[in-house]
Amino acid sequence: MRKSTIVLILAAASSVWSQETEPRAGDWPYWGGDPGARKYSKLDQIHRGNVSELELAWVWKTGEAAIPGPRLPVPGNRVFPGNFEATPLVIDGVMYLSMSYNRVLGLDPETGKPVWEYDPRTVEWGQAPNGMGYVHRGVATWREGNERRIFLNSRWRLISIDSLTGEPIPTFGHRGEIDLTERLLWPANRLHYTQTSAPVVYKNLVILGNGVWDFFIYDQDPPGNVQAFDTRNGELVWSFNLIPQKGEYGNETWEDETKRFLRSSRQRATCARRSPGFSRRH
Repeated sequence: MRKSTIVLILAAASSVWSQETEPRAGDWPYWGGDPGARKYSKLDQIHRGNVSELELAWVWKTGEAAIPGPRLPVPGNRVFPGNFEATPLVIDGVMYLSMSYNRVLGLDPETGKPVWEYDPRTVEWGQAPNGMGYVHRGVATWREGNERRIFLNSRWRLISIDSLTGEPIPTFGHRGEIDLTERLLWPANRLHYTQTSAPVVYKNLVILGNGVWDFFIYDQDPPGNVQAFDTRNGELVWSFNLIPQKGEYGNETWEDETKRFLRSSRQRATCARRSPGFSRRH
């Protein structure tokens, strides 16, 4: 596997980073650029007339490669990084990004030198059940006064990180993290719970769902709940069931034929779960 690389290209004549303090025109504070994820930048220093004059400013490498270790629940004996898919955030002169193995880094955008690094040690739990290796697309940020927090969703965990030190914030959840599987519709194996996309922060809420594997259906498969947590202490504020339960709006639209299909799918999954190559422990 080739090591993933992120390359930052800047204009040779002048920096694209604005010197304004509030707001900084060159900042990219959300995964999609703004709360509406328009992915649009107003910067105009680079255009068709001077794009040919760009030159390399610096290169930073993740250093991630396949390593020996458990690859459960997917059969095999190696853990490997997938494609590098992160979109960095740039806020007040610091670049924040996540890597395939879910590590989070603060970089100096002028030099490419690391400011801090946080490793959630996710690879110790084995390969994620997505068939494409470890993949992570980014982090989210929340600010109150002079405090800024970086939120990382790593597999079944939501972790709150101090943007200045790169250390988990102990007052958030349990020593800086919460278990996203604790209040699902039914008990689910944490090793089957996956995350790839960055959370969404709205006011004092951090909102996220989870990955649902389209190619494998089985009993107690983690449901695709959307959950919202308090950004300060990690307490659950609300949870939305994508499949409405009894007494919830829309439950009556799940007719008997659909319910029979779900039951038969679970029966087929039970047979697949007992077949060779599937770990009964998980």
